[in-house]
Amino acid sequence: MRVSAIGLGGMPMSGQGRPPRERAVATVRAAVEAGVTLIDTADAYSADEHDFGHNETLIADALKGVDGVLVATKGGHTRTAGGGWGLDGRPEYLKAACEASLRRLGVEAIDLYQFHRPDPEVPIAESVGALADLLDAGKIRHAGVSNFDPAQILEADEVLGGRLAAVQNQFSPAYRSSEPELELCAERGIAFLPWSPLGGIGAAGELGSRFAVFADVARAHGVSPQQVCLAWLLAKSPAVVPIPGASRPESIRDSAAAVHLELSDEELKRLDG
Repeated sequence: MRVSAIGLGGMPMSGQGRPPRERAVATVRAAVEAGVTLIDTADAYSADEHDFGHNETLIADALKGVDGVLVATKGGHTRTAGGGWGLDGRPEYLKAACEASLRRLGVEAIDLYQFHRPDPEVPIAESVGALADLLDAGKIRHAGVSNFDPAQILEADEVLGGRLAAVQNQFSPAYRSSEPELELCAERGIAFLPWSPLGGIGAAGELGSRFAVFADVARAHGVSPQQVCLAWLLAKSPAVVPIPGASRPESIRDSAAAVHLELSDEELKRLDG
């Protein structure tokens, strides 16, 4: 299944301080108009426990009448009282969560369903085994995992019988410790989806001031430091599909344009340093 080189992360449109619904919908539509064909969401993307599933419903509404967009979602994270976060990797919970996501997204099968984060109370094999069952049942078309280390990735792929399609881990100029996971995915032909590739909510706008080399390269090309960051990630491997979050149409348009930015080997070396 082919997707655009840059995706859209939906979380900023549903958390605390989220934009008005009209602007969020306009952001999703701007992404599609800019050629984005991968949108990443999760059932837990919400302001608190009271509007669990908000982002899935928003994405589904914004994509009504739109074809050709792969919607990826996740299960296994929960929201707790007071806006906190919890984990539930039990197979029965993940299967129930998938059914709820199917209803919110309004689809018969989820394009990419990802186990959101390992639950220390549940063996990886049991949690990922639920994804295998969902694949076999036709409830999901592709299975992925998120926030997994290399050993867990290998175990997940074994449990899935070689059907692990994607790994979604944090990776950005400020957070590079997922390089081993990226390299493993590149070796095995598994998509690697960096989350918060620009530094996360509240930090993306400061990328150029925090990392001068990205600002320097951006000035040389007449583009934003954010575009340089995404082009740098794309250059790491064909397996990489960054999913920058956005809550404004202008942001995702700028991010999508990174596919046209070519960086020299010398520039990539400087950015890696």
